[in-house]
Amino acid sequence: MRKLPQDYITQGKGKALPIHESAVKHVTGEAVYIDDMPEWPNELHIATGQSTHAHADITAINLDKVRAYPGVVDVIVQGDIPGEVDVSPVLSGDLLLAGDFVHYIGQPIFAVAATSLRAAKQAVALAEISYQAREATLIPQQSLSRQEFVLPTHTIQCGDASEAMARAPYKIKSDLYIKGQEHFYLEGQISVAVPNEDGGVLVYASSQHPAEVQKLVAKVLGLSVAQVLVETRRMGGGFGGKESQAAVLSCMAAVLAIRNRRAVKYRMPRQDDMVQTGKRHDFWNRYEVGFSEQGEIISAEYDMVGKCGCTADLSDGVVDRAMFHADNAYYLPNARISGYRGKTHTVSNTAFRGFGGPKGVLLAETVMEEIARTVGKDPLDIRKLNCYQQNKDKTPYGQTVDENVLLQLIEELEASSDYRARREAITAYNQSSPFVKKGLALTPVKFGISFTSKHLNQGGALVHVYTDGSVHVSHGGTEMGQGLYTKVAQIVAKTFGIDYQRVNVSATRTDKVPNASPTAASAGTDLNGMAALDAVTTIKSRLCEFAVEHFGIRPEQFSITDDVVSVGDEQLSFPEFVKLAYFNRVSLSSTGFYKTPKIGYDRKAAKGRPFLYYANGAAVSEVIVDTFTGEYKVTQVDILHDVGESINSDIDIGQIEGAFVQGMGWLTSEELCWDDQGRITTNSPANYKIPTSADVPEKLKVKLFDRANSEESVYRSKAVGEPPLMLGISVWCALKDACASVCDYEFSPPLAVPATPEAVYYSMQAAKQGKRP
Repeated sequence: MRKLPQDYITQGKGKALPIHESAVKHVTGEAVYIDDMPEWPNELHIATGQSTHAHADITAINLDKVRAYPGVVDVIVQGDIPGEVDVSPVLSGDLLLAGDFVHYIGQPIFAVAATSLRAAKQAVALAEISYQAREATLIPQQSLSRQEFVLPTHTIQCGDASEAMARAPYKIKSDLYIKGQEHFYLEGQISVAVPNEDGGVLVYASSQHPAEVQKLVAKVLGLSVAQVLVETRRMGGGFGGKESQAAVLSCMAAVLAIRNRRAVKYRMPRQDDMVQTGKRHDFWNRYEVGFSEQGEIISAEYDMVGKCGCTADLSDGVVDRAMFHADNAYYLPNARISGYRGKTHTVSNTAFRGFGGPKGVLLAETVMEEIARTVGKDPLDIRKLNCYQQNKDKTPYGQTVDENVLLQLIEELEASSDYRARREAITAYNQSSPFVKKGLALTPVKFGISFTSKHLNQGGALVHVYTDGSVHVSHGGTEMGQGLYTKVAQIVAKTFGIDYQRVNVSATRTDKVPNASPTAASAGTDLNGMAALDAVTTIKSRLCEFAVEHFGIRPEQFSITDDVVSVGDEQLSFPEFVKLAYFNRVSLSSTGFYKTPKIGYDRKAAKGRPFLYYANGAAVSEVIVDTFTGEYKVTQVDILHDVGESINSDIDIGQIEGAFVQGMGWLTSEELCWDDQGRITTNSPANYKIPTSADVPEKLKVKLFDRANSEESVYRSKAVGEPPLMLGISVWCALKDACASVCDYEFSPPLAVPATPEAVYYSMQAAKQGKRP
């Protein structure tokens, strides 16, 4: 067994929790990522030739100079793909290589395999390609006006929004453009494919969905799925960017590996990655809200247009989830929410932490800010007034918010953060400070947990117990730094009643757990943890049956606690008992399976229960802003977040902190920019700015809300990966609050997303000039 200091950290009162299973390897550099693996003999490297037009026909292509370049071993175009060229995750249209036309700048047209990445990159630059340009659609407003969509529009309704809007005494009507976000995982997209002796291929993939990689590689090669083996040990971050679009690299590497009978690596340099892979969707939201004199919502009508890109990818689910979260924490008695899947001639956008939810939540919080300024109240009071609570607990899509903890959580944070006193102090400060302003905001989040595609809500696991008492676990989830492997090992140890150090979780492999769902939707622990628990329960049941027969005891006289097996009055160590069971021919291995209960959504009726439960949280953020430049600093953040009965509080708090900062980055410094030809101009760290350690608030306090999950999740825990990202919205609202102070809070001036210093400056200028939204 491993030594204690490497696996545990000690908390107060002597309680010890396992640290992240790769923590020591991460900080020492011993963790092996795909690019760290020793190169195979004669390994080849890939680069692709990309479109320079957003929408065009290819009229001529000459690759003679590319093929002749020193080091080039193979060059392929669409016609060289042995199987299908479509590598779409769900629907169709995503081509491994373009054919006669292109749909976005950066779309791969041909691929080069060379003896080095440098040679491959230099060779692709020699291609001679001619185009006949077509008109391009580049923004979601154009998609809506031209009625160009990748999928049909979907609408959710409750009550009679039009009638209620007509009788509402107060109304606001405006729009909000919300820009996307680059995933910026530390490890870029990468894959290695190695041909085997049977005509199949072994693929090492940095992917959140190895089963999909397996399926698509088989598809492009014209092989059976069983002939493809995919392994993922770890990723250096994913955030959704490696859910569907990582498969393209594996498919390309596999085609060239099979053609050349050599190992092939496809590692995208950062600038290629930022051009060729999708982002968080931009959204253009139009809204009209009717409300009472007190600020209580009577009716809401929302049009949400997602910038999906040139194909569907995962956009149907992304736009659906934006719609499902347009209420956020607030009861809408009458609502119409329409989601449009806008087609643009840009790279297909894809999953990103929150999967559309952040766009809906930000719309809801914008509405709260606008209502508050209209009726002259503190935005927190408007949030509390409209919050889901008893008798106001039905979502627009018909799911009941069962737990009713939102108001309690908000009020607990309001008290612990000293919100009211700080609000008074900030208001007084702003009145006496003409050039520097402060802002404060408390915003909640209610986030649904489950895949909105019902069939994905399943998990599998394989557990072996060896005769020395050590335990080996495989499951369908992937580790991207979030601590999933650690939590699953804890679940296995706790269920068995053994020490955590006995449990080893192996790399995710498609030959161990087949047909696994992606590690996404914050459901990694919920699905795979429950599957592992199921497998352990099966083995433990066999051990109990054996003990009853062998020792002549009743079932209730059998237990395993702290590595000790009690059988009646006799006690054995876990290894001793396991060895005894083995000699008596007891099976010590089992698969496990779990499918999420209670869920279902009737798309035709736009009603149902898409989520098993909700994860909740709230954050208070305070900012200080220079009115001359728009520069600002986040000075203090207080977070209270609901993770149910935490499996590992240190990992959960780390996830909350990281998600918050990533959400803050999306709303402040991370600005994606495109030129009028459809070319992304923020294509490197030089011009795309993620938060640094200097941007993290010095005062960042995170507390876990002390309440077990009311649903039967794994050990009554709650998902934690995505929901805290939306707590970063409190920073944007605090900046909006500071801007509103310039006009003495008479109205809420428009503020762009992201709220860069320039955007904050323009918002304050609008406040000074009385320019309302």
